[in-house]
Amino acid sequence: MVGLGAMPGYGIQSMLKEGHKHLSGLDEAVLKNIDACRELSAITRTSLGPNGMNKMVINHLDKLFVTNDAATIVNELEVQHPAAKILVLAGRAQQEEIGDGANLTISFAGELLEKAEELIRMGLHPSEIIIGYTKAINKTVEILEDLVEKGSENMDVRNKEEVVLRMRSAVASKQFGQEDILCPLVADACMQVCPKNPANFNVDNVRVAKLLGGGLRNSSVVRGMVLKNDAVGSIKRVEKAKIAVFAGGVDTSATETKGTVLIHSAEQLENYAKTEEAKVEELIKAVADSGAKVIVSGAAVGDMALHFCERYKLMVLRISSKFELRRFCRTTGSIALLKLSRPNADELGYADSVSVEEIGGARVTVVKNEEGGNSVATVVLRGSTDSILDDLERAVDDGVNTYKSMCRDSRIIPGAAATEIELARRLKEFSLKETGLDQYAIAKFAESFEMVPRTLAENAGLSAMEIISSLYAEHAGGNTKVGIDLEEGACKDVSIMKIWDLYVTKLFALKYSADAACTVLRVDQIIMAKPAGGPRRDAQPGMDED
Repeated sequence: MVGLGAMPGYGIQSMLKEGHKHLSGLDEAVLKNIDACRELSAITRTSLGPNGMNKMVINHLDKLFVTNDAATIVNELEVQHPAAKILVLAGRAQQEEIGDGANLTISFAGELLEKAEELIRMGLHPSEIIIGYTKAINKTVEILEDLVEKGSENMDVRNKEEVVLRMRSAVASKQFGQEDILCPLVADACMQVCPKNPANFNVDNVRVAKLLGGGLRNSSVVRGMVLKNDAVGSIKRVEKAKIAVFAGGVDTSATETKGTVLIHSAEQLENYAKTEEAKVEELIKAVADSGAKVIVSGAAVGDMALHFCERYKLMVLRISSKFELRRFCRTTGSIALLKLSRPNADELGYADSVSVEEIGGARVTVVKNEEGGNSVATVVLRGSTDSILDDLERAVDDGVNTYKSMCRDSRIIPGAAATEIELARRLKEFSLKETGLDQYAIAKFAESFEMVPRTLAENAGLSAMEIISSLYAEHAGGNTKVGIDLEEGACKDVSIMKIWDLYVTKLFALKYSADAACTVLRVDQIIMAKPAGGPRRDAQPGMDED
């Protein structure tokens, strides 16, 4: 008879490899998952809205991020917990789809799960909560349609005022107080590169060049590109220039096959060197004769080639990044050639001016294209430190993404938590009409919307309870557009404050958070296999942390 010692254990223990973890049941799995998600949303929640606090995140490569952009924060945190990861993925989906509202997605999902925990403790089964939440999100989508501002569905994406109106809240939530400087810049850049059919707007066409020094007020928009490096030769400025682009570099190329040359005398050596010189000169002269005034090289520029470029008064630029080179070709309309040869007329690009300018101690090459064919615009941002510039860049990104969304769907709804309070109020009414246990879940879903005004008020240092109750009072009186004015700490009409949110941003954020919350609630067991890899190497004794 085999002793019990040889048996690996009972039940699930005997089924799985040793080293696995198995959590099941309400307490262990569901509530632990909810707990992890709540922690994550507590991190992002304090940076929601214009008065949100910044987080200082140092990632595994020791890079420092100082930002209140939730997408950046959760990306750099490297979340390990599987349930919290679901929220991170929902935030990332929102960031990729819309480019703004990731914080709302994560914070709202965390709030929904927190309310679900209360319901579970009351004795509801998770599946009843999920049914209730699903009904609630469907109803929310209906109510959102009602709240859309009349007449906002047809807008002219080339009208600067309308663009800035829709962009303000997205930019202000990242850079509060600077939106009046940033929005016109971003709007200009977007309108310059907007194609004839706005639905085809490409975010990649608005570039950001970050240059240290100066302040935000010195920022500007350049029609064309700003390259972060100096010209190679001594010619620093060319007007109305044709441009030849060589991806393979401007240099004498070695032969494909290995060859040995036997040289008998000094004259032969001299002639050999001369033929090389003559060959390079011939190639450069061919480029100059084709009418090109600027040569752009994707790799190294040889000394001898550079010498002849100077002689023929050609300006030489070097762009080492492949992507930057492609954008350059898009800006100037040139075709990149593989090796140094005479370009045809249709392979040459054109720019109004290519000049090297000094901005704040850094030399940059500005390629301007004022006339038609304007496919790239660059926002030149100035600021005192790298982290400020990075944060400004994120604000610009949000602005550009908002522009892209409004090209597709320009409907707007009241911002400043007016929409959320109205949703909460109407959903509560809806829950009272429902029979069955899911009415509790719908009521909690409605309560979750209060998270937005509460957080906005708390982050601005106001009393949340007073604000929420006065908002409810206003909305019950039929003023559905009343939101929080954070500067005065009072409730005001949104149309006076000009705070509008895009309908699509809200719609997707709420959809994604409800989906993420339901996904987490559906889990009742967590089974983790033993992590792959050998045994961990512990630090040798006698070594300190450094």
